[in-house]
Amino acid sequence: MKSSDPLLLVRDVSLKRQDREVLRAVSMDLGRGERLALVGPNGAGKTTLLKCLNRLLTGWSGSITLAGKALTSYRHRELARWMAYVPQSAVQTAPFSVETFVTMGRYPYQGPLARPNRQDRRAVGAALDLTDTAFLRDRPLHRLSGGEYQRVLLAAALAQEAQILLLDEPTVFLDPRHEAAFCAVLARVHQERNLTMITVTHDLNRAVLMHDHLVALKEGRVVFAGAPASFMTPGTLQEVYENRFLLTSHPTTGHPMVLPEVPA
Repeated sequence: MKSSDPLLLVRDVSLKRQDREVLRAVSMDLGRGERLALVGPNGAGKTTLLKCLNRLLTGWSGSITLAGKALTSYRHRELARWMAYVPQSAVQTAPFSVETFVTMGRYPYQGPLARPNRQDRRAVGAALDLTDTAFLRDRPLHRLSGGEYQRVLLAAALAQEAQILLLDEPTVFLDPRHEAAFCAVLARVHQERNLTMITVTHDLNRAVLMHDHLVALKEGRVVFAGAPASFMTPGTLQEVYENRFLLTSHPTTGHPMVLPEVPA
């Protein structure tokens, strides 16, 4: 996948962990404001690649370039101004209010023990408004529903005011209503802030409807890179997932969609 004005360039990135090659010569480009879906079977290396991009994992070979500068040359706080990470939702027991937690997203701009300033409060307020979580600002994290907590995680990432948003299966634990609401927030975020987004997902239908590009990994290798709709063919899906797929067309957009097979 190539872009005329790439913001992020990944070239031949490989990573070994415990004598197993988790990533194998992965390459991809992503331009400013573009949205990329990262798909593939379990264990393909999707989350590992995401963690290499934000340097949660080190020791990889190859090169990653961000805005024309080697990723390894960024200081931690400097990189946090470029990239924000939304992990998979988990049970939250930390004794913080929503507003306090989202304010922690301002750490790239604050010194040690610094109190939030006017710019921090403005960024937190905008993130809460954009994710429809302002009404939760005083609620403890452990009293949030799964859908509410996932939107609060997104709000904390948005408070960083980063240009790239990394999302690791952000809707995996959500019911259909909360999934639709979260995806609507992501669409609004992209429209209003023109963020570059990389999303790890198993939802192929959402991948087609919400992304400009798609990269599929299998056993750590890139096996497809291109337009999401081009990925949705029986042969390509069979190659990636080693499973048969039943396809139809979306009644509104015409995009190819996956239908569940009737169990034998």
